[in-house]
Parts: sequence; structure tokens; C-alpha cells
Amino acid sequence: MDWKAKALKLLNDSLRPIPSELNDIDWKSALSNKTERLAQHISAFANHPGGGVLVYGVNNDGSFSPLTSTAIEETVKRLSNIAHNNLANPIQIEHAVMSFNGSDLLFIYIPEQLEKPVHLRGKDIYSSYYRSGGQTLKMSIKQVQIHISQCIGVSFEDKLAMEHLSKQEVLDLIDYKCLYRLMDKILPMSTDAIMSTLSEYGICIEKSDYWSITNLGAILFSRDLRKFPSLSGREVVVRIYSGPNNRQLKHEQRGQLGYAVGFKGLIDYIIGNASDEKIEITRGRKPHYPQIAIREFVANALIHQDFAIEGTPITIEIYNNRLTITNPGASLNNINRLIDLPPRSRNEKLAQTMLLLHLCERRGSGVDRAIEAVEKMQLPPVRFQNLEDYTRVTLFPQKPLSEMTRRERIDACYQHACLMWEDNLPINNQSIRERFGLNKNQAPTATRILTDTVEAGLIKTSEDDYTSRKYSSYVPYYA
Repeated sequence: MDWKAKALKLLNDSLRPIPSELNDIDWKSALSNKTERLAQHISAFANHPGGGVLVYGVNNDGSFSPLTSTAIEETVKRLSNIAHNNLANPIQIEHAVMSFNGSDLLFIYIPEQLEKPVHLRGKDIYSSYYRSGGQTLKMSIKQVQIHISQCIGVSFEDKLAMEHLSKQEVLDLIDYKCLYRLMDKILPMSTDAIMSTLSEYGICIEKSDYWSITNLGAILFSRDLRKFPSLSGREVVVRIYSGPNNRQLKHEQRGQLGYAVGFKGLIDYIIGNASDEKIEITRGRKPHYPQIAIREFVANALIHQDFAIEGTPITIEIYNNRLTITNPGASLNNINRLIDLPPRSRNEKLAQTMLLLHLCERRGSGVDRAIEAVEKMQLPPVRFQNLEDYTRVTLFPQKPLSEMTRRERIDACYQHACLMWEDNLPINNQSIRERFGLNKNQAPTATRILTDTVEAGLIKTSEDDYTSRKYSSYVPYYA
């Protein structure tokens, strides 16, 4: 796909179903007179995977404003000069005027640069910018370092967490028994055989007569993350509150084990503290949330976190009316498309290793299975939030349809449509009744939910549907 076709698709995706700027595209109603801010936008897109697009003629609310030929000419000329003169290395941008929904818009394409990070001319390399949550932000020192490492082919996982170790020191720091247990393999008697396996999985590497532990090895299999200074702040924090807000903290637990070592214990701890307080002798505690949903969303938070963002650990917060899972780094996918689009990971080796160790589902099915489990328990919809520098997933306990907000009903209907579409099936009045636990006499309620979701632009009538409204079937807006 050439950049022009991609730009039109990005604009369409950003305007539907709810107007929201994405990391790959930035709307502009007119040319700004702030040269440095424009240079920052160009820097951010030049550092962004696949580059990005500035589109002129789009207002903040997603409506269009007309552009004159003089304005277009001036915008192209000014941005070209800024890209050439105001960055440390000149950038060649491209432009095109294209029609979208009857309006002529100016698209400015800034390609991703091979040498990153791209920073502002006349300033140090830390004056580099990036895109997150649809915003242009200044990079932290850690982000700059990671961009430099990636530019020379060294990923976060490959970087060394600790060097110049003996074999025994590696085995003292790494829970190698956990690796063999997760792989369902017999632990060998030979130390050399164990070290060979650790090396094979990228957990440690041998240099001369010494060994080094990689970030991948430490973050997954550390016996104590506190012993790796470079991974400070990467522990998982669980906070339990006694009410609906964070004013009354009951307990806080900070994980010390590597993610693979402590994963099962973490999930059990969350479920145990997010269950009904009443203990029944025969059935035990009744969980408020499906285990598969907690497992998948926690695994996603571990895998997709942005290690370049400091001071924001993965945090699970349990309130009396919801459970939130927050990880540093805005989602790389549109949050309206998390069910159908394949995942995009910042940490490919971490994702592949956790998949290999059966700590997450096969690629692309985890969110589907989580939503399916939520539907089976007839819970309110999962809330996905893509905020400036972090992603948050919120689960809600069961409540009757009469207590759900209009927005919750719409989101639940949309998620149901996405899930059904993955099975190549439309939704209809009956499937919505089943989703919410309604009987036949409540068909008008299901119809109202479907109508509201259509009006919100999240679903549409199936193209194969020629029946009356009563028997209409629907598919997601993107189908």
C-alpha cells in the first residue's frame, strides 16, 4: 500500500466511529505559526514506525474546513522548509491534495527515518519527539537510549541486565527450574546443559569466560527483580481498595519475581481478591470476573508495555465496583479494533517467549477469548482506554441491564458484533437478547440497543440483509 492509500485509510479510521486522532495521523485545520511545534510534529512522525501524516483541512471535532490553493501552497512550502532546516538531519517530505467525503484535504507524509531518534537542529539529541495517544510528546532519556539501541539493531530484550557473571551466579539469580517446568521438560543434572538451554532461549549469553543475563532473561525469570537496577520500576503492583476510589487503600503488593516465575501466583492473587467476600463451604468464593479475561489482559499488559517510559509500573487496582489493569505505553492498535486486528507488540521477543511458555494465547486470540468469557458471565462491556502515555483495561462485575448506562449497552453490543464477526456471523435481536440475558418479551429492548449502536456508528446493517427491521442483522462498522 502506497502512502496515499494508507493516509486515506488512516483518516477514515480516525474519523469513524468516533473522531479521535491516532498515533499515525494528526489533524490540522490550518497552518500554525509556531515553527518549533511544527518541527516537533515532524520529528515525532520521523521517529514513528512507518512514519505519519499531517492532514490539513480537518477541525478538532472531525469536521472539515475548506482550504484555498494559496493556503495549500504556503503550507507545503513552510513545512518543507522546516523539515529541511529545523531538524538535525534534513527530511524529505511528500504531499498530495486528495478528496475525502467530498472535501479536498492536504496530506503531508513524513517518512520514518533510518537513523533515529530525529531531533531538533541546534539542540541536543534529547530534543527528540514521539507519538503517543494521538499526541506529540518529548522523549525521555530512556526513550532516546532505546531508539539509539534499536537503530543499531539491539532490542530492549537483547540488552544486558547484568554482566561478568559466573555460571553459578547466573543460576543463583535466574529461576531456571521454572523455565523447565513451563516447558514441561525434565531438569538435567549437568550445569552445562542448563546453561546451554538458558542461552538457547536468550536468557543469558556467554562472552569469553563470563556470562551475562539479558533483559529478557531477567524480566521473565529473575528470582528478585530488585537485584537488577536497570529493571527498577518494572515490577507489577497490585492495589486493593475498600471502596470505589483510591482514598482507602487496604493493601498494596509489589511483585519481586520475574514475570514468568510469578505469573500464576499473580493471577491467583488477583482472582482471590476480586471475588465475593462471602465464603461458601461447598462452592468457595464466587469470582466477579472470568479468570481467562484477567489472565489475558494481565499478559497483554506485560507484553505490550513500553519499557522506555519510566515511573509507571504495570498496576492492577481492585475496587469494589471494578478492576483496572494499567500498563505504560499507549496502544499501538486503534482501541476500537483490538478484537479483530492482529496484535502489534513493542517487545516482539518478550511476546514470542511468553507465547512459547504458554503464558498467553496464540497470537491475536487473547482479547477475543477474554471478551467471550465476559459475555458468558453477562458482565458489562470491557472498557479500553488509550491515554497519553498508558493503556488501561477495566473490568466490571455483574449488574442488571437496567443499571447499565446507554454507553455501556452500546459498547457491549459493539463488542458482541466484533466477536461474532470473527466467526463470520452477524448479530441480531436474538443474539443481543442472549448477550444480555433477555427473554422474548424484551425484544423491543434489544432493538433499542441495536438502534443506539447503529446511531453511534459502531455497527451497520448487514449487506446480505434484505429482511424487515424486526429481523435485521448487523455487522461491525469496519466489516
